[in-house]
Amino acid sequence: MTLVSYLLKKFIPAFLLTMLFFAFIIDLADILINLWNYIQNQVPVSQILKVMVLYFPKSLWYAAPLSVLFAVSFTLSGLYADSEMTAIFASGISLFKFSIPLLVISVILSFGFFYFENTYVVPCYKQKVELQNSLLGKDQSKNNDDVVVISEGGSIVYKALFFNDNEKRIYSLTVVVEEDNALKEIILADSASWSEEKERWELLNGIVYRYDGSSFSVDECTESDLNLLTELPETFQNSEISVDEVNVDDARKYIELLNRTGLPSGEAESVYYKKYAFPSIIVLVVLLSIGLTGRSKRNVMLVSLILCVCAAVLFYVTQMVTMYMAKFEYLSAFAGAWLPVIVFFIISIILLKFTRT
Repeated sequence: MTLVSYLLKKFIPAFLLTMLFFAFIIDLADILINLWNYIQNQVPVSQILKVMVLYFPKSLWYAAPLSVLFAVSFTLSGLYADSEMTAIFASGISLFKFSIPLLVISVILSFGFFYFENTYVVPCYKQKVELQNSLLGKDQSKNNDDVVVISEGGSIVYKALFFNDNEKRIYSLTVVVEEDNALKEIILADSASWSEEKERWELLNGIVYRYDGSSFSVDECTESDLNLLTELPETFQNSEISVDEVNVDDARKYIELLNRTGLPSGEAESVYYKKYAFPSIIVLVVLLSIGLTGRSKRNVMLVSLILCVCAAVLFYVTQMVTMYMAKFEYLSAFAGAWLPVIVFFIISIILLKFTRT
């Protein structure tokens, strides 16, 4: 048996078992958090189990980094405790060279879990949220009130009292149109309905106040006025969606919508970048585990696991802080998602350099 196969024989079962265990705990915790609400709404057990099944892919995704960290630490600390690492070092094989198979697996898992999250986790999680909201009687309407939409780079601003998503109709509409950073006209209408054929809003009792620089004149809306009103109905929806519930393509479109309408996008952008950063954590925890395992000569396994868990907790706390800072725009969205990964990657490289071999 080669060293590589021996290492993988120890690592893979530990990884699979811990991932299933952690995923089950995460899934169970989600049910327990909402258990009282399920009881109050008399939700059948079969529906609760369906929620658990739909949430399980997300639980696997959350559990992957912790499972890899535990499995690597458990595998290496066991080899240290049995003095097998001493024999490996004595044969001229360095710790880094011996751990290369684990790093290769972590890279494969990173790409794999990114694809898994984008393709399978997202639709299952969306179904889970929709089912859970339905069971708990939470409103999922896309109707919206007191709507303000900034369009065309700020040159057109829509203000409406209410948007009915089913009818695709806006009530009590005011549209302010600018040209060369100067007021051009103000359009008022009792309501507006979306025309699929003309791809614009058709006004009911619409009038326009034209401004010539010194005074206003009142006129009926012309075709040229109506042709300005092309903002899609989706923009007026109650669109406060969770980026976690959509894939990266839909998340990017949602962020573009927020930017186009002048709404805050820091939180959505940081979660979007986190979709790319999170799978890379698998590689990071492998590097941290390799660097921290075996640093104590007594109680090697226990001390190694404690060090690795502490490092993981510190990382997640740091990421939580940077994500909040990105949400309130103290950091860029990219930095909020990636700064903890970069910092801890540097720390892990330093640890590897000074690890005893």
